Amino acid sequence: MKKSVFVTGGTSGTGFATCEKFAQAGYNVFMCSRSAERAQEAAEKIAAKYGVHAKGYGLGIRDEEAVKAVFADIDAQDCFVETVVLNAANMGFGNNPAKGLDFFEQSIEEFHEVFETNLVWNFMIVRQAAIRMREHGKGAIVFISSNTAYRAIPNRAAYSASKGGINSLSKCLAVDLGQYGIRSNVVLPGTIKTERWVNMGNTRIVDGGFTPIGDISDFEDIANAAFYLGTDMAKNVTGTELTVDGGMTCQLYPQLLNVLKKEKLEQQ
Repeated sequence: MKKSVFVTGGTSGTGFATCEKFAQAGYNVFMCSRSAERAQEAAEKIAAKYGVHAKGYGLGIRDEEAVKAVFADIDAQDCFVETVVLNAANMGFGNNPAKGLDFFEQSIEEFHEVFETNLVWNFMIVRQAAIRMREHGKGAIVFISSNTAYRAIPNRAAYSASKGGINSLSKCLAVDLGQYGIRSNVVLPGTIKTERWVNMGNTRIVDGGFTPIGDISDFEDIANAAFYLGTDMAKNVTGTELTVDGGMTCQLYPQLLNVLKKEKLEQQ
């Protein structure tokens, strides 16, 4: 069977960069999005550029039967999803990325939807992939989590908590599935140069000035980490987390605070 990767949220940004990274290495690529049309358009771009087989699927978060049907369709194409990358997520900020979801105002439904997407839906997809991996005695699960699982940011309680759940789930899978040759790991991105981040302009909270390395991540930075954990490059790595955030979480506080403090003292 043909070695393949399955990437959720693969039509743009980090997801598309991840699809490209695996396609460059000769993997056939399967991806999903809420829109079947966008998913297939992205898959056709991958196939045309890299000469691999690629297909896109539309998937909602509440339909396990639809997930089963997708993997059955992949089986019918004589392809084996050796690696699954769980990239899609509910960002948990409602309609305003700069504001987020206020603890006293967000609805229980909003909180529930974040967990349903980031944990329950991911579990559905992982289980279908793992059923095939178990048969082959090999496989890699890569979750795209967030450094906010450990360092909270304002008004994102549902998101941060769900990402902490992903980290714990990955460790559980590493223990439960290791006997079948299946590895499970997590990438912890910090802020990424998404279109949304660019469009936020002056309302952005974090940029490269806050990190020790002086920059935040491009899509390819996260894709490279996912590729490492999702291939035999990391064949003895499981149950771990790889942080890709320019050093943001390794510091007690951003050095920029020292600059601002010095400027304030000089003005006194």
